[in-house]
Amino acid sequence: MGDSLSAAHNIEQDAGWVNLLRERLDGSAEVINASISGETSAGGAARFPGLMDKHSPELVVLELGGNDGLRGLPPETLHANLAQMIEQSQAANARVLLLGIDIPPNYGQTYRQAFTRVYPRLAATFHVALVPFLLDGIALDEVLMQDDGIHPTAEAQPRVLDNVWPVLKPLVKASAS
Repeated sequence: MGDSLSAAHNIEQDAGWVNLLRERLDGSAEVINASISGETSAGGAARFPGLMDKHSPELVVLELGGNDGLRGLPPETLHANLAQMIEQSQAANARVLLLGIDIPPNYGQTYRQAFTRVYPRLAATFHVALVPFLLDGIALDEVLMQDDGIHPTAEAQPRVLDNVWPVLKPLVKASAS
């Protein structure tokens, strides 16, 4: 469940990190990508109950918030929307992996800090797994970012998966057992 960072924005769908995850799992788990470019946490929260009912996942990966931050929406709203999705996941006995993101510094250090703190706070409160920054080692490398400076290139997608995999792998193994 994510935004353009997981929806393979402006690159071939097959090259996106979620599809690379599907290939890595090689049929050992079903991967459903419910990511939509431009999605905010509010949009995700609105769609989430229907997706949970339809798919009954054992594991939910939440990658939302980037568009909230780019629009300057209150970090408290991001927190509330993600908390709602985590609670719904846990009520359905699904494990959760939260993928944190960061925003450009032009929003000011106070807003940026409040925004980025949402993810570790949620992880601690709900005892869910966390990748602190999805684009760690990627976001500041111009070669790995599209011209917009926000979305990773196709060449960066394996590195995005490498950022997620060490935290995701034990959750996938737990689902398989």
